[in-house]
Amino acid sequence: MEAVDRAIHTHLASEVALINTIGGYIVAGGGKRLRPALLLLVAQALGFRGPQQHVMAAVVELIHTATLLHDDVVDESSMRRGRETSNALFGNSASVLVGDFLYSRAFQMMVSVGSMRILDILADATNVIAEGEVLQLLNMHDPEVDEQRYLQVIRFKTAKLFEAAARIGAVLADADLPMQEQMATAGRSFGTAFQLIDDLLDYSGNSAELGKNIGDDLREGKPTLPLIVAMQRGDAAQRALIETAIREGNAAALDDVMAVVHACGAMDAVRHAAQQEIRIAETALTQLPTSPARTSLLDLCAYSLGRTM
Repeated sequence: MEAVDRAIHTHLASEVALINTIGGYIVAGGGKRLRPALLLLVAQALGFRGPQQHVMAAVVELIHTATLLHDDVVDESSMRRGRETSNALFGNSASVLVGDFLYSRAFQMMVSVGSMRILDILADATNVIAEGEVLQLLNMHDPEVDEQRYLQVIRFKTAKLFEAAARIGAVLADADLPMQEQMATAGRSFGTAFQLIDDLLDYSGNSAELGKNIGDDLREGKPTLPLIVAMQRGDAAQRALIETAIREGNAAALDDVMAVVHACGAMDAVRHAAQQEIRIAETALTQLPTSPARTSLLDLCAYSLGRTM
């Protein structure tokens, strides 16, 4: 991971001072680095040790960071990872443009590795992520969104990059196609579970632990799975409360909405859905040869379910 961070810092360098300032601010903010970790561990579990793994892990993290920059502008977010967002500090225009820079720099780095297969994987992933962003925008303030539409958004917007990271690890190791598909399945299910828990924490965590403002999803009018399940299970008054909160983006109703979400057992239902996804990921990962890297991948699965931030 230290090698990945060095690669990120090296490739973020620009002659434009503002890019360096914003890029440095974002990278210094840290983050879990789960997508790079997934790529590195899959590659190493399959016997790959070359320096290309660090470059590609950095590429994945830069793409992820670019999506965060754009997300925060679209969502008008003011806090991420316990700090002010870059758009809050530097403005929306600068954040969007630096996000564009990160995307283009990531593609320069991809080309340097010289693998058309990896370029194809990441070109597809970035396109699907963009589609997911638009789908989420269409779902905003719509209480009619069902579980299928919700899952489509998170598979496009979040899980796709996890899937790509795991698949690239297998491609770097020159694994056969069935193993590549197994790793892609593991990444996709892991990413889906990660987002399910993320959405659950918005109704159960606290701002200090999460590093973001509790209730942001409700303020943005996002019909996430805790709300969808609560509307399915609640009585007429409870459904009406949540529907109105989604339509109006009413964060002031957060306490009442949280009470309904907990009373209806929605939290347990979301956690169960995440557990099902993790079981799929674990099954795929057990196809790897026994190694410390495989053990770490399975540990990551357990971590994703138990995390509080």
